[in-house]
Amino acid sequence: MFIRKEVKPMTWLGFVILIIGMASVVTISIISSSPEAGKSEDGTQITDITVYKSPTCGCCELWINHLKDAGFTVGTHHPQDLNLFKSEQGVSSDLWSCHTAITQSGYIFEGHIPAKFIRQFLANVPEHAKGLAVPNMPMGSPGMEYGDTFSAYTIYQINTDGSTKVYAEIHAAKDQY
Repeated sequence: MFIRKEVKPMTWLGFVILIIGMASVVTISIISSSPEAGKSEDGTQITDITVYKSPTCGCCELWINHLKDAGFTVGTHHPQDLNLFKSEQGVSSDLWSCHTAITQSGYIFEGHIPAKFIRQFLANVPEHAKGLAVPNMPMGSPGMEYGDTFSAYTIYQINTDGSTKVYAEIHAAKDQY
């Protein structure tokens, strides 16, 4: 035996609340699937980043592993002319290292920058900044580890007008993590 209940028509207020609720669910889904807004299972921020490098560079692979260990999702590309690519991205040759990484939102990270500082930068992007750079390949930086060897180095902020300024000074290996 079926009991039939009378269904009352939805009021306009009920309809509006339903639509707002559905829109909220869609918005939350979009935000949570954003490549730079996700969280890993342990709660760390996930960021999609693409690394442009030579296919034979071993230290680049080690740096990519450093990023993955820090929760980044990393893709790689091997441009025919890496230096031309760097120039096209507005990275001055005095800042060049062996690889250039770019987030989906277009921020540039040149060289062996510790993941800690990439996260810090992305969490609070300085005004007029377009990325960070660690020129050359400092010994002891992520991807350039060799025993206990460490050389102090500077992380530079790259600005949209091409200028740079000191973003951080790394004086000891422990400062990177």
